Amino acid sequence: MNDGGPGPGSSARSNRKDARRNQQALLDAAAAVFVTSGVEAPVRDIAAKAGVGVATIYRHFPTRADLVVAVYRHQIDACAEAGPTLLAVGPTPYAALGRWVDLFVDFLVTKHGLAAAMRGDSTSFEALHAYFLERLLPVCTQLLEAAAASGEIHSGLDAYHLMRGIGNLCIGAESDPRYDARRLVALLVAGLRQPN
Repeated sequence: MNDGGPGPGSSARSNRKDARRNQQALLDAAAAVFVTSGVEAPVRDIAAKAGVGVATIYRHFPTRADLVVAVYRHQIDACAEAGPTLLAVGPTPYAALGRWVDLFVDFLVTKHGLAAAMRGDSTSFEALHAYFLERLLPVCTQLLEAAAASGEIHSGLDAYHLMRGIGNLCIGAESDPRYDARRLVALLVAGLRQPN
């Protein structure tokens, strides 16, 4: 007889959901620390930001490379998922593109130091790069096509070239406090606009 209470599997599902939520919070905290302090930031700083013990981080991510890769994948997914949402809620496709580019720049800041953290594991690095392209190129293409269809930007722009250009503008930003990559990227995006 079923009394309407939770079934035997509901506790396990709830625990899995809590674990996923905790891991997401940990990855968000690690990303925030990486943006301000780089991928070599002390694990205790990440633990403090996430509100967990250092042992919890090591339980999920036994090595720094594991943590950096997980943050990288997490941010790729967040950036990919943001594109369609921004397009749906933005005032214009061009505004959605601009907001997405801001998120992409934030992501690229976290990416710096990835190669050093994965020293000697070129196979994993190549797999991550392939994942990056697979997830983000279609989103950038969708945003560019929507903005072009609305007449806000030039048509025929290539997502790969735009993303590569943005990436190149972000290089060196972490080592020169006077260099404002976000401002240069904003100029690049402004240059996509169709003249009125």
